[in-house]
Amino acid sequence: MEKMDQTRTDCNLARMDATLKDLKTYVERAAQERLAAHEVEATIWRRVLQLGKQALELLFALVGPGDVGEAIVLPDGGEVRRLETTHPRVYQSVFGRFEVERVVYGTREGQKIAYVPFDTQLQLPASDFSYLLQDWAQSVAVENAYRRVPETLSRILNVQPSVDSLERMNLKMAESVRPFRESRPAPDPEDEGALCVVSADGKGIPMRRLAPEAPIHAHDREQAPKTNRKKMAVVGAVSTIAPFVRSPEDVAASLFRAPADAPLLSERPLPQHKRLWASLPQAHDGAVVSATGETFGWLAHEVRRRNPGAHKPTVWLMDGQQALWETAKRALPQDNTVEILDLLHATPRIWDAAHLFFPRDAEQALDFVYDRVLRILQGEVHSVVSGLRQMGTKRKLRGKKRDKLAKICGYLHNNAHRMHYDAYLAAGYPIASGVIEGACRHFVKDRMERSGMRWTIESAQAMLDVRSTYLNGDWDTFMTYRIEQETQRLYPYRELVEPIDTLEGVERPIAA
Repeated sequence: MEKMDQTRTDCNLARMDATLKDLKTYVERAAQERLAAHEVEATIWRRVLQLGKQALELLFALVGPGDVGEAIVLPDGGEVRRLETTHPRVYQSVFGRFEVERVVYGTREGQKIAYVPFDTQLQLPASDFSYLLQDWAQSVAVENAYRRVPETLSRILNVQPSVDSLERMNLKMAESVRPFRESRPAPDPEDEGALCVVSADGKGIPMRRLAPEAPIHAHDREQAPKTNRKKMAVVGAVSTIAPFVRSPEDVAASLFRAPADAPLLSERPLPQHKRLWASLPQAHDGAVVSATGETFGWLAHEVRRRNPGAHKPTVWLMDGQQALWETAKRALPQDNTVEILDLLHATPRIWDAAHLFFPRDAEQALDFVYDRVLRILQGEVHSVVSGLRQMGTKRKLRGKKRDKLAKICGYLHNNAHRMHYDAYLAAGYPIASGVIEGACRHFVKDRMERSGMRWTIESAQAMLDVRSTYLNGDWDTFMTYRIEQETQRLYPYRELVEPIDTLEGVERPIAA
């Protein structure tokens, strides 16, 4: 056996020597023949991949099949025996696919394998896919449709995992997200802003139909609307930011100024350590877990970590959805908080009111909106609501227009206690939740609502969990954490069992 292993190692070394020599010869010939750099680059890359595969083959040859004797006593005192036949496994790396034969130990064939020296020494993943390939594949998948991932990896690595494999990989990876979040230390207080900002909003995700039907049914205009086409994900965000004092006039001017005419606000502070989460309603043990409650549970955990003792103001910045505010009051710390209605959810109501009184393109409509928005920013929301109602009466609005104006006024009146924008601006508080608006669009819509996409609750939640880790800037740290956790679970004896000594007899380095 040892002689065969040595022969195999020598063959691997010889192949690597030949590949390196061929690469050097090719580059010299490319210079002589004046080949284009892009052609040379592509050829070099293909040969580098070939060399990488040969290097992994050499690694597996050096480690050997993992035969450490007929029997071995594990650190827990149990004795296991070498099983009669070797057990193959697949290892799909970024350099290609390998099938390796390993010696395994257990009580008898057909029972659970207790110890695999080859896997233990190399700390192989539970999956057939290498950790590096999982990392690269999922970092593409969180930004692109699953079907795009094999195309991308095939062009670069000549490796093409199936869509089903990628989905299973994502589901498995998502299992580590929650414990990873809980393990993360709070950011350094020196890097945090003086205000803690919490935002939340909902975004629908298209779901697969539980009972597939013939495509022709979708053409029936009289068919009743299908239920469960979308499930609402509740997206939450926490960040800190430095105060930024402005006047109502400054904000109004920035809203009505064309982008090309707007000055660069280089002094505007940026959110620090923004963290995003999203949850769908899910069933656990026969009960439905609220998406809103789940997301606000994460938000509360993050606020307590980053604003212990509520020493800095916590700004709750959301739209007028009452369920969000009610859940926030139940779940989030209550001390030193400020409730603010997102200005960008108030201004569209003013535009809606303007279109009840003026033609859509009329200059009076713009003047009307500017005047009301400025007054709202100056803290005069009750006066604006009273004026809208009087204007509706004087213009004798009827029917749907009257009902729409009543709805607009009701929205502003009900949220007036969250619209003291003059005081918020003087204190330097943010009044528009660009963070959560961008999160709903980029985090959810840009990945989950592309043409033809349909999800199950489980697959959608897994993608949201993994994607949030990527967008939060924790990807590399998460990958390290996940590998460490899986290694501890798979190989509890890795620190206690003597490593296999496979390097004897290898006397020469790989030739350059």
